[in-house]
Amino acid sequence: MAASILSDLGTEILIPICAVIGIAFSLLQWVIVSNVKLSPGSPGNNGAGGKNDYADYLIEEEEGLNEHNIVIKCAEIQSAISEGATSFLFTEYQYVGIFMVAFAILIFVFLGSVEGFSTKSQPCTYDQSKMCKPALATAAFSTISFLLGAVTSIVSGFLGMKIATYANARTTLEARKGVGKAFITAFRSGAVMGFLLAANGLLVLYIAINLFKIYYGDDWGGLFEAITGYGLGGSSMALFGRVGGGIYTKAADVGADLVGKVERNIPEDDPRNPAVIADNVGDNVGDIAGMGSDLFGSYAESSCAALVVASISSFGINHEFTPMLYPLIISSVGIIVCLITTLFATEFFEIKAVKEIEPSLKRQLIISTVLMTIGIAVVSWIALPSSFTIFNFGEQKAVRNWQLFLCVAVGLWSGLIIGFVTEYYTSNAYSPVHDVADSCRTGAATNVIFGLALGYKSCIIPIFAIAVSIFVSFSFAAMYGIAVAALGMLSTIATGLAIDAYGPISDNAGGIAEMAGMSHRIRERTDALDAAGNTTAAIGKGFAIGSAALVSLALFGAFVSRADVSTVDVLTPKVFIGLLVGAMLPYWFSAMTMKSVGSAALKMVEEVRRQFNTIPGLMEGTAKPDYATCVKISTDASIKEMIPPGALVMLTPLVVGIFFGVETLSGVLAGSLVSGVQIAISASNTGGAWDNAKKYIEAGASEHARALGPKGSDPHKAAVIGDTIGDPLKDTSGPSLNILIKLMAVESLVFAPFFATHGGLLFKVF
Repeated sequence: MAASILSDLGTEILIPICAVIGIAFSLLQWVIVSNVKLSPGSPGNNGAGGKNDYADYLIEEEEGLNEHNIVIKCAEIQSAISEGATSFLFTEYQYVGIFMVAFAILIFVFLGSVEGFSTKSQPCTYDQSKMCKPALATAAFSTISFLLGAVTSIVSGFLGMKIATYANARTTLEARKGVGKAFITAFRSGAVMGFLLAANGLLVLYIAINLFKIYYGDDWGGLFEAITGYGLGGSSMALFGRVGGGIYTKAADVGADLVGKVERNIPEDDPRNPAVIADNVGDNVGDIAGMGSDLFGSYAESSCAALVVASISSFGINHEFTPMLYPLIISSVGIIVCLITTLFATEFFEIKAVKEIEPSLKRQLIISTVLMTIGIAVVSWIALPSSFTIFNFGEQKAVRNWQLFLCVAVGLWSGLIIGFVTEYYTSNAYSPVHDVADSCRTGAATNVIFGLALGYKSCIIPIFAIAVSIFVSFSFAAMYGIAVAALGMLSTIATGLAIDAYGPISDNAGGIAEMAGMSHRIRERTDALDAAGNTTAAIGKGFAIGSAALVSLALFGAFVSRADVSTVDVLTPKVFIGLLVGAMLPYWFSAMTMKSVGSAALKMVEEVRRQFNTIPGLMEGTAKPDYATCVKISTDASIKEMIPPGALVMLTPLVVGIFFGVETLSGVLAGSLVSGVQIAISASNTGGAWDNAKKYIEAGASEHARALGPKGSDPHKAAVIGDTIGDPLKDTSGPSLNILIKLMAVESLVFAPFFATHGGLLFKVF
């Protein structure tokens, strides 16, 4: 077989350099955002530097907007939101830290016991004629990579939250100069998070592989089996971040909306509402920190799944370093592609009107996908030999490099299709959301019926897109093809995250504008940014769910190979009972997270009502609400309530693997994947559509919307109820489900040696 064009030295230079460029670019964006000063300005103080500073200042003077107290107020509100978010994450990480240490010990003990904690070399799993490193080494290195993945995931989420809380008030202040300036500030801030996370994830994984190689030497099968712990660490932290953050944000949001908007008829983010700070804190801990950890987990797992399969294919057997690291080279090129794509939003095209916001964000997705397709073609040509073999359930399948290019490309383009279908069903520019808004004329019940129907219907095309991706990629390159298809979907993660983080930053900016008492026109601008952000957040969730389905299937394939399960036969009772139980798990998990949000929201509603009833002058605006109590209710509820759903996901593979064995566990994984994907898509899209139907009525941009409005009308109240029901669906249960299906699969893969050796205790007894 011919060698690849790119040399091993070239690979060793290319990957870290791309990661460093990504980190440098994110720091540059941060510096530009920090040029917007959060202090009362003089000419040149509020701009981002350059020729327009003085003109901007004059516009503010003419509009009477350059008031010192407004800028100071924005800074105070930003500080309160930042402190609330930091304090919550520190509390959450203390609990998660205890879990992390306990689970790391569990990994070491379980995997070390496979060969009775022996330090002698063992015959290799896939080639008994060769000797490989002892199981104890795999246990130790899997534990280290688990801790590395967990810490990287926590850092990713925390940095994202810090950047978002740093940028929210700056976006509000820039909105005084026009929607274009505010958009660029919010988008640059999102880019800081996107590039930092993508580059950090890549760099840490690359360094870990090289350090592990010092010990493992030529035993690449053992090395990459140990590296799977990185994906497990990333996803287990993401689960707690997503569930905890999701419960926090929605308890506050539901409490603020039900009492503030429905009962008291005051605007969203009104400073008189006691839950308003908790609501804005929630946007950062749920949508930013949770989403950051989630997508990092997907990236880590898809890389690990691809590397595990490659290590037992010709790349690993023949020790071809460059083709072996093909998944990491794709991610490296993805960072450069996303960098060029970002320049189109910040440098090449200027936004001048509200209607240009959404097309600009969609343009980002299209440009990054087109450029990435070219990038993948080049990488497949220079980093892969013209022909090679891929491990396919005990056999080696002959594959050509162009076939692998098609696997990655089909994943990339199906991601775009899922993104656009999600946008069609959740954007208030299209008929599905208009129909949901129209149904509010007859009350909340019809709104709920239409919203649920929309969510179910929105599953059809994404599922077909995922099915085609799976069929094409598996036909060409077996399970490795599916793993790299997932990686293709995530290759533009920096742009995807930038667009995703932009939404909550804009949402916070609108809240700050309302609380600081800025003019109605400023609020209209931030609302327009937020409405576009809502749709892009739904697109981001679509990407996350689609990639989770592919990642989970690739990990499932790696697990079946590692556990030496020859076939997964649905007709055998062991597998079928697993299938049934697995399909039920997403419902059980959703029930837990929904009820958690409901009970936390109940406490929040009672507290907000209490304050309105007992604090004299609160409704008149002469007295201040007690924000801290509401923040505490959300924090306490989310920390307490995140543990049971987390335990369900983490313990299921262990219990099933130990007591029922690998065949039943393979059924559980297949069942949870099949039902979890459907529920996740429908829940996210239903919630997104209800939210944008409410915003459609509030904006009153068309004759139809004005007929349903204004704020406070009966159709608007029905839309608010729909939005409130949708909140836990789109921000807690839906996004957490994609972590459930990935996490159970990667956990099963990490513990596969233990389950294969000691699992199935009940069936051994009977």
